[in-house]
Amino acid sequence: MAFEPPQRLVRALGETAPSGDDWLEKLPEVAQQAVDLRELTVERVQVPGGRSSLVVLVRRADGTPAVLKLAPRRARPESERAALARWGGLGAVQLAEPFAAEGVLVLERLHPDVSVRSLPEAKALLEAAGTLRRLWVEPPGDHAFETVAERTGRQARVMRGSGPEVASLVSAALEAREALLAAPPEARLLHGTFRQSKVLAAERVPWLAVGPDPVVGECAFDLARLVRDRVEDLIATPSGASTTRRRIKRLAESLDVDQERLRGWTLFRAVESGVRALRVGRPRDAELLLEFAGWL
Repeated sequence: MAFEPPQRLVRALGETAPSGDDWLEKLPEVAQQAVDLRELTVERVQVPGGRSSLVVLVRRADGTPAVLKLAPRRARPESERAALARWGGLGAVQLAEPFAAEGVLVLERLHPDVSVRSLPEAKALLEAAGTLRRLWVEPPGDHAFETVAERTGRQARVMRGSGPEVASLVSAALEAREALLAAPPEARLLHGTFRQSKVLAAERVPWLAVGPDPVVGECAFDLARLVRDRVEDLIATPSGASTTRRRIKRLAESLDVDQERLRGWTLFRAVESGVRALRVGRPRDAELLLEFAGWL
């Protein structure tokens, strides 16, 4: 079959691709080779799919349903593999293939079209938070995962080059980061990009996390992205700011995370995402994120 990358993936990678990157051009050939090597039967490419990888629903040679995932090196697929191996299926999707192939993951099949985002908001937050808690484990002693300090350091360098229209928010976000990194309370293996759409319905347990971009650091960093889930709904309601504050309090209490640290990381991550959206030409997304950050 033709492994045509979904437009969502094409747009997202186009925003971040370095000059001369030809991963998308080679993707159909790489996908076909991965299928042939493993004797997989292709059902369909998952659409709209993700922003950093091609996801293909397949069946293995014995008929078992699975997922073939292909990602460029800059999406850190080997880091994802290492995190999934560490979790061993507890709270997250399982690896279905024991050996490593660069940029290729074979995973257990979940229900790709059913995430906790389909639940009412309060229930979705509860289920998502419960899933996230199970992922917060000690990292291996010899791990090579990026740390929160390293990742946010790269992001901070880019944020400092932002224009005057966002200067006050950027300054507040950078100050919050410096204070948070001065005395982190713990170092855990984190999902890194956790939100409601990253939690899918499963067979062996009700919900499992997918698509990590793992990082090692404090739990509040991981929880911060969940705070702003459904940001467009928050912005659309007059009570959005107060709802956000209540959400921070509820999530912090339910997962034993310091409320002020969660607020600080939520601010940093919202501003970083908003500035990035401005930089790549997504002004509407930037407007939502920066208005949300202003509430914090």
